[in-house]
Amino acid sequence: MVYAAVSNSDLALPGLRRGKVRDVYDLPADPASGDPRLLIVATDRISAFDVVMPSPIAGKGAILTELSTFWLRFIERLGLVRTHLLSTNADELPASAFRPGGTTREDLRGRIMIARKAAVIPIECVARGYLEGSGWKDYQATGMVCGVRLPAGLRQCDRLPEPIFTPATKEELGKHDQNISFETACERVGRPLIEDLRRRTLAIYKAASEHAAARGILIADTKFEFGIPASGGDPILIDEALTPDSSRFWPAQDYEPGRAQRSFDKQYLREWLEELVREGRWNKQSPGPQLPPQVVAATLKKYVEARDRLLA
Repeated sequence: MVYAAVSNSDLALPGLRRGKVRDVYDLPADPASGDPRLLIVATDRISAFDVVMPSPIAGKGAILTELSTFWLRFIERLGLVRTHLLSTNADELPASAFRPGGTTREDLRGRIMIARKAAVIPIECVARGYLEGSGWKDYQATGMVCGVRLPAGLRQCDRLPEPIFTPATKEELGKHDQNISFETACERVGRPLIEDLRRRTLAIYKAASEHAAARGILIADTKFEFGIPASGGDPILIDEALTPDSSRFWPAQDYEPGRAQRSFDKQYLREWLEELVREGRWNKQSPGPQLPPQVVAATLKKYVEARDRLLA
């Protein structure tokens, strides 16, 4: 399928917030319940090293939306937690959301979520089943990951004896989230809440990992965000879920601990950018470099393959 690129949305709706990938607007309240709602638009922007690249990956936002929608419904079906997802139907948006010369309803098809509004809990909830990334760095330095003591002698990308919950701070756009201990997370938002989020995070990770493994993908780690709905009650899962942007997906047939793994994410883009850094052509600061067509195509191919495998 050929996608038209959507780098930014332009809608006649209030409250616009732009993240690295998603644009979020306020919507009129749900006519049935009266609860406040959000419109989340997944654009084709892509970031690396916390810098949004000037070149979009046409279709990436639609793929992320398709994957997140699948996983959110999967999670709800298993009764693991309620989610923010109400609808993905662009026809439900009011005509007043569109302005002359702005983003059209057709532009939004396949890349939106109409969502319950929630107060974000300021903790990234990370589940790790394998030792890689910042967890691998922490382990090399301390033998622990976010205060969780692990067995000695583990190699890069080794499977952990059991999945672990490793919270992180939720930083402002452009800043790196910081790994923190479970106790620090408790101090920030309360022990009962963090214990509940740990239980839910690990349950989702277990179920998703089993689904993915049956389709030849290892979920090395993933992160979730939760919020308290405006109507109150238990936390709900918000934002994206189990996409290549929020997870490490590895092809199972190539898995070999002791080295970095091939992955279904933007690793190809990161490697290309690292080469620019080594050559002195970029310094990991904004603005990012224009991406050549072959890098755009190779990056999109990874997202497509991950979607096709997971949704099979």
